[in-house]
Amino acid sequence: MNILISNDDGYRSPGLHVLADALAALGEVTVVAPDRDRSGASNSLTLDVPIRAERLESGIIRVNGTPTDCVHLALTGLLDAEPDLVVAGINHGPNLGDDVIYSGTVAAATEGRFLGLPAIAISMAAHQPKHLETAGAVAVRLVSGLRDATLSPSTILNVNVPDVPLAELRGVAATRLGHRHKAESVSRIQDPRGRPMYWIGPAGPEQDAGEGTDFFALRSGQVSVTPIQIDLTRHAALGPVGRWLDALP
Repeated sequence: MNILISNDDGYRSPGLHVLADALAALGEVTVVAPDRDRSGASNSLTLDVPIRAERLESGIIRVNGTPTDCVHLALTGLLDAEPDLVVAGINHGPNLGDDVIYSGTVAAATEGRFLGLPAIAISMAAHQPKHLETAGAVAVRLVSGLRDATLSPSTILNVNVPDVPLAELRGVAATRLGHRHKAESVSRIQDPRGRPMYWIGPAGPEQDAGEGTDFFALRSGQVSVTPIQIDLTRHAALGPVGRWLDALP
């Protein structure tokens, strides 16, 4: 098995190295990752300047671009052989509910799915995780299972792992995305010349976080595995929108 790994925390992230080491037991691993932290980059592509890729002594390929740039570059000309799947992570911090819209980790997996490969995004529940090896072991289990899986070709697995020792996990649950309240307000500060600057506020607290959601599974000590898809069409709204359009003057 040939596995492409990327992330959004940058090529120096401990989570990236734990993931690469864990998946090396399953086959050949290639790491193509951003040259710095690109958290929150979502699915952005760099289109206005050239992208540079440098292979380091460690074997990691460092890219001066976004997570999506990394995977796109890897799958459209950078690598000599196409991988069998894409795994993004291990992200430091969860990607739950609305987070997936902004997440560079999920975006890296999404780009792999866009380009025809099975894809998994893996995140830890803590921003300073103590048990990255737990997520590494979960990754091995899931990737091994994909060999015999019958998942839809459009499916991406968004995985969130509690920051606990492996022996303390309480199982693995198939979940849906929950939902957060509105994000907190921005923080306004001034630069030394008195000009305003802004820090984006933190994500809102849990709102739709009951049983069956990714939030609930994580709180229960379970690994949350949420199948997400590329097609953003709200199919149930096609009829009502069509009728509304037909009624327009």
